[in-house]
Amino acid sequence: MRRHLARLLTVLAVLAAAFATPGMASGKAQAADEWNPPAHLAQPLNEVWNHVESTYGNLYGFRNYGWDQVMANRGSVNYCVRWESDAPVSAALRDRIHAALKKQFGKWMSAMVVNGKGHNAWPYTNVPVNIVGWAVKNRSTLQWTDNSVDIYAGVLDGGGSPQCAPDCGRFFHQDGNYSKCPGGAARHYDQSLWLTKGFQGGAGGDWGQRMGQEYFTGALNQENIHIYLHEVGHTFGLDDFYDWSPTGQCCFLMKAGSATQITEFDTWMLRDFWRHLKSRYGL
Repeated sequence: MRRHLARLLTVLAVLAAAFATPGMASGKAQAADEWNPPAHLAQPLNEVWNHVESTYGNLYGFRNYGWDQVMANRGSVNYCVRWESDAPVSAALRDRIHAALKKQFGKWMSAMVVNGKGHNAWPYTNVPVNIVGWAVKNRSTLQWTDNSVDIYAGVLDGGGSPQCAPDCGRFFHQDGNYSKCPGGAARHYDQSLWLTKGFQGGAGGDWGQRMGQEYFTGALNQENIHIYLHEVGHTFGLDDFYDWSPTGQCCFLMKAGSATQITEFDTWMLRDFWRHLKSRYGL
């Protein structure tokens, strides 16, 4: 019995030594080093995440963040444009809206790339944006005849606003089943860019982003369409800061009205959200 006990203790000692080797310790340190925000942002980032954990009702159970959409598509995102206006849309204006949408969405995705690699195991260095549909009340509003995008005319939601076919929308089919979508899974849309005549401010979530039609079209030549950028932040889970500010942070995009572009702090909040979700993908 003593011999068996002695052998057992010897085996345990060997295993303990193996797990305490410099190589093992180094491996853990390397994994931790992937989270390396600037020292002056460590405290405010911790404050933000603590606030998110204490105020989001289903933080880790929710499965339709922008992250989930990009991962489900293996590195891309599909959009539908909801044009809630009687202002005519030429092919040229359509193409300018598409170009601006791709550029602005790309600003957030660029924040996840460092030295040509995805930050902290983020698997994509480029996330293409595909605009697959336009929704209008009246087909005559759209002044083009090509078939570059699907057109949904007179398909209205419960509030009477035009929408792309629900059968093609991820918001309605988070299980990824687009079998009833006329164009199949390739023509599904993950998010909507909802442009509403006379709409003030903005709104955003897993369904997409909404803002004034006049505002967005009037900002097409701007480097940063800041209301859109702010709302995309919500699509990826970032919070609002109406009633508080993290330590030392006065001015950043997600604090509405305090910045007009993605700041260093916004970038690290985005990366922090990914850090806390990436394990759901085995990363």
